[in-house]
Amino acid sequence: MVTVLALSAALAYGVADFLGGAAARRSTALKALAWCVPMGLAVVLASALLTGGGTGWGPMAWGFGAGLAGGTGLITFYRALARGPMSVVAPVSALAAAVLPVAVGTMQGERLDATVLLGVLLCLVAIALVSMEEGSADETAPAASGWRRLLDSGPLMAGVSGTCFGIFFILLKEAGDGGGLWPLVAARVGNVVVVFTALLYLKMFGGASEPTPPGARRTLIALTLLSGALDAGANALYFIAVQDGLLSLAAVLTSLYPAITVLLARITYSERLRTVQRLGMAIAVAGVALVTVG
Repeated sequence: MVTVLALSAALAYGVADFLGGAAARRSTALKALAWCVPMGLAVVLASALLTGGGTGWGPMAWGFGAGLAGGTGLITFYRALARGPMSVVAPVSALAAAVLPVAVGTMQGERLDATVLLGVLLCLVAIALVSMEEGSADETAPAASGWRRLLDSGPLMAGVSGTCFGIFFILLKEAGDGGGLWPLVAARVGNVVVVFTALLYLKMFGGASEPTPPGARRTLIALTLLSGALDAGANALYFIAVQDGLLSLAAVLTSLYPAITVLLARITYSERLRTVQRLGMAIAVAGVALVTVG
């Protein structure tokens, strides 16, 4: 059941990230998240009310902390998607998000069967291989130099976002107490706080932004609302999976989502898949098979 839930979360995350990246390319990361994050909050709030359960301040605090980390990760991730090829950004972020929970789970004494451990290691290798894409620079973007150019690098921001997502995965594990989905509501509130604080800062100090044309605005809203709903659903699937199983296993399987993002980018934007990426996807299938058998 943990394998099915985690892989379902990976599927939902992969589609959500593709839609979010498409929205960020039409506007900005923060504008996309201004629609995406409240939609996610509405979805998890409705789900928590329907499923019932209650929780104490401890789990809610863990959830809120996870949301702060996740919100920071979302901003840097959407920015990275807008600056670099999806087939580079998504896997780099996922690899960082997978390694951190595995390290923490191991330090906490989690032990996997030999077959499952081999499958997890293959999945980590697969994520790394899928990330080996020769991204091209955006020749139409204004040139930057020094620290600004470094901080605006798609792969670097992807690594930062992955670290934030890894912290998100770890804190959600700590938030679970069998009290329903309310820690996820607290996490989404944390997302909202981070995103709208960034929006307020941008409005005060970032200067005026270019208006979005009406037609593009409708497309942007549709993409971000759907992305937000899928992302919230993925959060719920992962949350349930990690409460029933090991942190290292659930996080690694969930972090296979780049395969979905890469395939959708390949179909929609004709982003080229190198031989090493195809090999990575094949290894991912083998890793998932070993985890399932184990």
